[in-house]
Amino acid sequence: MFEKLTLKSIDARAALVPLRRPVVSKVGLFGDWPLVLIDLYTNEGIVGRSYLEPYLKNSARYIIPAIQDLAATQVGKPLAPLESFQANRRSLNLVGYEGVAMIAVSGVDMAIWDALAKAADLPLAALLGGTVGPVPAYNSNGLWLVDISVLSQEAEELVEEGGFKGLKLRLGRDHLGDDLVAIREVRKAASDDIKLMVDFNQGLPLGDALHRCHALDDQGLYWFEEPIAYDNLSGYVQLTRELKTPVQIGENFYGPRGLFEAVRSGASLPTEKSASPTRRNAYAFEERVRIRKRGRLFPGWHEIPVKSSRNSAGSAVFASEVPQ
Repeated sequence: MFEKLTLKSIDARAALVPLRRPVVSKVGLFGDWPLVLIDLYTNEGIVGRSYLEPYLKNSARYIIPAIQDLAATQVGKPLAPLESFQANRRSLNLVGYEGVAMIAVSGVDMAIWDALAKAADLPLAALLGGTVGPVPAYNSNGLWLVDISVLSQEAEELVEEGGFKGLKLRLGRDHLGDDLVAIREVRKAASDDIKLMVDFNQGLPLGDALHRCHALDDQGLYWFEEPIAYDNLSGYVQLTRELKTPVQIGENFYGPRGLFEAVRSGASLPTEKSASPTRRNAYAFEERVRIRKRGRLFPGWHEIPVKSSRNSAGSAVFASEVPQ
């Protein structure tokens, strides 16, 4: 049993990290990657830490004040993540449960869990009921919508960076033929046992997505990720129904409600045909506890493979708790 912790203060600050391989995708061009670094100080001397990846560097201007406002209401109170999370959400419900509000709440929540794990002298994965060990991983730090001629060399580098058994390639070029060439170029450098998943970064309207994904459906790809806007669930129902390749969604969900609606609507099904929703950088650990509980409503939930993205530390924790 670990000691009771009470909140003293929270420090949140912005950082901008230069990317070795700039992001070139349908959602934009990013040469630097923004972070919000969070230090949660307790009166007992333990410091909990977390970080957020809000995509847009200017978003820190709005997220950090929200974090500071949340901290001001919790000073002197015990670190109780479930209660704090709900209280923080309720305090922001008039501005909405998604977007900046949820990102700020999640940053505080993850820092609380980190402090509790340190106080318990346990890895956070173990504190949350998981185990510590290897988890499957793919390398997505490249293979953007860059010149096709560099993809083969870049794929070789990505595999060698950590002995990865999977790569993610971004698709959605102006012409279908260019996407097919991009796939061939990557496979020149990747052995047959390398899983290749592709991500459209929500870049296609539904009609184009249906045409493009049907044309690529026999390419042996591991999944199609977010071909259309993340909240177009009726579109994902159609894609999931018509395609053989699994359809991956959920990176842009803000908590279990989005996941619940996706599974309930059939946009992501508890079968081997459809890859399950993912966590976003704005998910809090408390939300993941609720996701596990909510999943009991669906037969076969624990057989749904889950992939976890963004926030690397949080993703590793989450991946230790769910089917891969």
